[in-house]
Amino acid sequence: MTMSPHDFAPVFGRARVMVILRDLPAEETVRLAGRAWDLGIDVVEVPVRTPDALPALRAAVKAGAERDRRVGAGTVYTVEQVREAADAGAAFTVAPGFDPAVVDAATGCGLPHLPGVATPTEAQRARDHGLRWLKAFPAASLGPQWFRAVAGPLPELSFVATGGIDAGNAGDFLAAGVRVVAVGSALADPAQIDRLAELARG
Repeated sequence: MTMSPHDFAPVFGRARVMVILRDLPAEETVRLAGRAWDLGIDVVEVPVRTPDALPALRAAVKAGAERDRRVGAGTVYTVEQVREAADAGAAFTVAPGFDPAVVDAATGCGLPHLPGVATPTEAQRARDHGLRWLKAFPAASLGPQWFRAVAGPLPELSFVATGGIDAGNAGDFLAAGVRVVAVGSALADPAQIDRLAELARG
């Protein structure tokens, strides 16, 4: 099924937490993805800043397919990376910034695209390009109040908070209206596991 670039509802469903597995070997990526899925965190992103990361993405996609879980490709900021992500079986793409050409390339591949924004101007430009789901990055620097403020003039947008999010501050962002929080190294910290699972359950 082809999804439009602003249709992330089928990707996230009722998910409140997404895990980012960055710069890890394929075996470790699959292990941590499985740990996330066991915790009830259904959505996983594997950044592909370099071609060396593509084997980890492919391995995670294969493992996800066996458990009916979606795996996306992150740090996708060129048209070529979109094609590589699509060839690897990614369910969606994520970028640090907003580039209309990358959005259009993802659309052409049938992949919903989640671009990063950090200002109301960027959010408005992305909205005007047809997107309704955006990544706010770096979220910890923006702070929860940013989301409350932006929701006033742009209430139709849904945000994924990324950058500096962990089990300790994720709840504050969700309380501020963020739809999904994205966590990275927190999954490898035993002290945060129970809280992440609690957040995933809502």
